Amino acid sequence: MDSIKDTCIEISDISPKTTALLIIDMQNDVMNMVPPGRQVIPVIKQVLDACRNKGISVIHKVRIQRPDGIDVERFRVEMFKNKPYLVEGTPGAEIVPELKPAKGEFQVKGARFSGFFQTDMQLVLTRLGVKNLVICGVQTPNCIRSTVTDAIGYDYDVILLKDAIAAQTEQVHEANLFDMKNMGVTIILSDEFLGMI
Repeated sequence: MDSIKDTCIEISDISPKTTALLIIDMQNDVMNMVPPGRQVIPVIKQVLDACRNKGISVIHKVRIQRPDGIDVERFRVEMFKNKPYLVEGTPGAEIVPELKPAKGEFQVKGARFSGFFQTDMQLVLTRLGVKNLVICGVQTPNCIRSTVTDAIGYDYDVILLKDAIAAQTEQVHEANLFDMKNMGVTIILSDEFLGMI
């Protein structure tokens, strides 16, 4: 899975005009919930800087919950009651400082796993003319996988940066990467992607 030869997208198909970088849930509270997420910040930062320099559109998907928690998943209701998280306007909901959005970058807010579910993600991507969606962030089995699945449903070519995403455990991470590769997702290392743009 570490080789560009295992990809589904031809290198010639990558163009700044039709490619977007989607950074998922790199927020302070999420880093506390998924500590391995902190380890991928430098990798994401390198990719983010390169995309900015190449004129590739950048979208930050942020997880935002209502203060009353009515919009959290059922299995997280008690957890939210005990310690609310990702509430809009709180420091925990802010994107980590290293990846703070620059002027002109988009933030798509959502309350559930998929970046497409009840958000304006599809509207933003359509308006930008995106064909290729490069995804990084956290966490692999939940928000990453749900967003990837929906992106495939909308006919985007999905590139997943293996070393720029994280999960609670390496086993869960690898199992989900295996499944997503079998869905037609291109899974490569960030350095390989940087060599493509």
